[in-house]
Parts: sequence; C-alpha cells; structure tokens
Amino acid sequence: MKDLKGVSIKGGIISPSELKQIINYAESLGLDTLHLGSRQDIIFPAYVLDANFEDDALALNSTIVSDSNYQNIVCSYVSSDIFPSTRWLSGVTYLYILEAFKYKPSLKINITDPKQQLVPLFSGQLNFIASEHEDYWYLHLRLPNWSESVYYKVLINSWDIPSISETIEALYLKAKNIDDLFELVNGNLETNSRTIDSKLELEFHPFPYYEGMNKIGTSHYWLGLYWRNNKYYLDFLREFCDFCLDNKVGKLCITPWKSIIVKGIPKTSKLMLEKLLGKSGINVRHSLLELNWHIPVNDEEALSLKKFIVMDFDQNDISTYGLTFSIANRGAGNIYFTSIVIEKNIVPSIVKEFDIRPTYNVLYCDKFDPNTQKYNVYAQDVDKIELSGLLMELSKKYFEGFGNEIVSDDEEKVDIKEKEAVYQCIDCLSVYSAVCGDKKANVDPGTAFEDLNSSYKCSVCDSPKTTFKLIEI
Repeated sequence: MKDLKGVSIKGGIISPSELKQIINYAESLGLDTLHLGSRQDIIFPAYVLDANFEDDALALNSTIVSDSNYQNIVCSYVSSDIFPSTRWLSGVTYLYILEAFKYKPSLKINITDPKQQLVPLFSGQLNFIASEHEDYWYLHLRLPNWSESVYYKVLINSWDIPSISETIEALYLKAKNIDDLFELVNGNLETNSRTIDSKLELEFHPFPYYEGMNKIGTSHYWLGLYWRNNKYYLDFLREFCDFCLDNKVGKLCITPWKSIIVKGIPKTSKLMLEKLLGKSGINVRHSLLELNWHIPVNDEEALSLKKFIVMDFDQNDISTYGLTFSIANRGAGNIYFTSIVIEKNIVPSIVKEFDIRPTYNVLYCDKFDPNTQKYNVYAQDVDKIELSGLLMELSKKYFEGFGNEIVSDDEEKVDIKEKEAVYQCIDCLSVYSAVCGDKKANVDPGTAFEDLNSSYKCSVCDSPKTTFKLIEI
C-alpha cells in the first residue's frame, strides 16, 4: 500500500448517505477497512484500484473528488459548537464557503478558526484564518515556488475565498513576491477586502481531548471515534451510518488526526448508540497518551514505534496533556503540525544493501506551539531505544513552563500573572479590565470600572453597565 489514492471530502464533511456509497465502493474492491488521511480525506490502497477509479469515485457524489491532481480543502467546521471559537464564526459559514468552491483546487487550502486547536492553521499552501472582524480572514501563503511564507496584504471577505483561491492558483507562478501577486490579483478580480489593522495574534492552548461521548448544550451529544491502527471497519461504519440516518444526524466530520467526530446526536438516542458501540467492541475512551499522535497512513513501522513509545509512557506513568506527537520520514517538503516530531532518517544509498538499525531525530516547536511554525532540534541520530526517554524529558520541559508563557531556550521566561479583579458581563461573559480599558468604547487603559460613565455599554453585546459583576481571573 505504498501508493495510496485519496477521495477528497470538502472540509472533511460527509453525510451518512455519501459515506455509505463509499463503503459500497470499497467493498466492491474487496476491502473490509477504510483509512483516513491527514487532510480530512479517505484513503484507498492503489493496488486494489483499476483505471476506472476516478470515474467510479466521481460518480458517487459531486462533492467527492478522487483525481490525484487536486487537493482536499481542510476546514475547522469539525470544531465548531464543541470547542472554543471566534465569536462570529459558525458552522453555517464554513458550509456556505465550501459550497461556493466550484473548481477543484490544485493547491492545499485550509480554512480555519484560530481559537481551536484540532485542525492545523498552517499545513496548507493557502491558509485562511479567521480574524476578529466579522466575515474577514487573514490569508497566510506558503506557495510552492516561494522560499518564505508570507501574509496577504489585506483581509479576505468570506464570500471571496473561493474566487481569491482560484485566481491565486492561476497567477502565482507569474509573481516573484507578495507585491507582484497582490497587483496581479487586484488586476483580475474585484473583491470586498479590508485593510489589516493588526497582526494575527495566536494564543497557545493545550490540545483538547476529542474522543468519546460528550454533551452539546442540554439535549444533544457529540461523539469522537478513533482507531489506533487507522483501519475503520466497513461493517461497523455501515451500521453507524444507518444509526445516523435513523436519528436525523446529517453530517459526519473527518479530522486531520484520522478520527471521526459526529455532532448533533439526540439525547434520546444516546443509549442506543452506546449499545451499538459496545456490541461492536468500539473503545471510545483511549488515553491521552494514545490519542495525540499523527502517523503516516498504513505505515506499520511507524505504528509499531508509536505503540512502543506509548507503552513506555504508560509504564512510567507520565502525562502528555496538551502535547501532540508525529512520526515522519525525513524529507525536504515536510510540513509539520504537532508539538513534537520524530523524524526517521533516510538510509544513505551506499549502505542500503546492509541491514542497519534506523536512527531518528527529535524536534520540538518553539514554545511547544505548532502555530509558531518554528522547530528546534532536541536530538539527532538517536536509536529507537532512546526515544521514550528523550520525549519524557521534553514533556517535563513543557510542564515546567506550563501556565507561564512557554518560551524557547534563547528567550527570557515571563512569570505567570497574579489574580486580577475584573468586571464581567453576565449576558455574553466578556470582561472589562481596568488594566486594558476598552478600545472600542474609547476608554483608556487604567480607567477603573467605577469611573465609567453610567451610559457605558458592553462593547460585545451592548448590555448596560449594571449587567457587569465583579470576578477574579
């Protein structure tokens, strides 16, 4: 299965009916399992496919693309409603944007919310990242022929994302830099863009637990499904799709961590679903040590290495809360999106005829935050037996800075702040801090809440000053 072909699912969002069609197709090829890919796609082993694969897969549904010349669009719809999000960004917005893509992208496109951690922000070549301004996005470019990644010069409107993407794909090879590209795009396309008034600021948050049955509101649940070997059995998936159809669950979401999240499960159906999971022997409460890993599809050696390390972690009773790990073959074109990376070194061609033990490099990203896009080398050319100890050392290094601003070795550490008394709006839970003031209401930093005019209103929801209460943070 070294050669794999993906079936692209826009944004990783697929209906139970569409998934059942793919299951039927997989069974017709003699398969009993499916693999999931890191770009929220479904992977088939190439050896079972014939020349009609592209036509067969395209016939399943117009939203499913199988041509290897095109890339899947990644988006963080999967995180909406269940993890923290930008205030204006709802699941419906993602659906409208994805629906507006009428062409098949050849560049990797990510459409993400910076408040969530589940979907990587910068693993694409066109990375649209939500700003604080409603319906406007930063655009981070990591184009194939450019030596450095850059930000586009304006904020992009939600409804211009498909047309901007298509225009950039058509023109970027003619541009030497961002100024050239900006002029070319503006000369070919009218957009409702907005001036960038501040740089994108990303806060670090520990990686979330994304598995098992969890509540949404008072009457619904979401379910995270994960298989440690990334082999999803067709018999169970078919039965699970039937459950979703019978209980009016319209969408399933594939994550970049090769897991499945299903939202909107009615409370009344929870027991029925638990019975289905139990009958099928599905474990939905893996340890955090097990979950936060990203490994190549159908790479038995990488899977074996992960199991070896996780077993060592478990025996030493350590915590990796908030950290993510990946195993990858070292290569110039790799784009990583985990806190810690284990790179397998390439065996020199001169010794390929000999049986030699592989060696590994251990990398960790600056501040242990993948969004910094900067990786530091922690160890080079080490044996497999040394990896667990090195990763445990890195975990301790991470927790030493946990709760402070975690910084790299060459930066000075900043102490954690003491508690501060602030006033919180009881309607929308936004906070007024005397230290910061309220820029939107023209209130200068250092202005005490008691000194605010009685006509002061919450800058988020317009609730009056009387709705604020004193709390500590």
